[in-house]
Amino acid sequence: MADNNADAAHADSAAEAPQLASDDRYVALVQRRTRFGWILSAVMLAIYLGYILVIAFRRDILAQTLGDGVTTVGIPVGLGVILSGIALTAIYVVRANRVFDVEMDALRREYGV
Repeated sequence: MADNNADAAHADSAAEAPQLASDDRYVALVQRRTRFGWILSAVMLAIYLGYILVIAFRRDILAQTLGDGVTTVGIPVGLGVILSGIALTAIYVVRANRVFDVEMDALRREYGV
């Protein structure tokens, strides 16, 4: 009997899902979340592409040594590319947790999904 109740509750939730998907607030949330993800992806692509283009066409810039040591400018710049990817991921996660997930949870509660 408990399984039948669980199945019925799941069927009710599934029936509510199309209503949620057609809600203007849900559609706007998905669009904002998607746009934000693409913007961050474009920023990362620009950083990476810029780094690769400097390597390809102006290698002398990255080949300069820092001070009297053997470390070149390319090492910290490359590390910066890696850290920027981590930072952009963290920015997305923070915004998703604080904004997108909160709004989505509210919509799910409203629709009982």
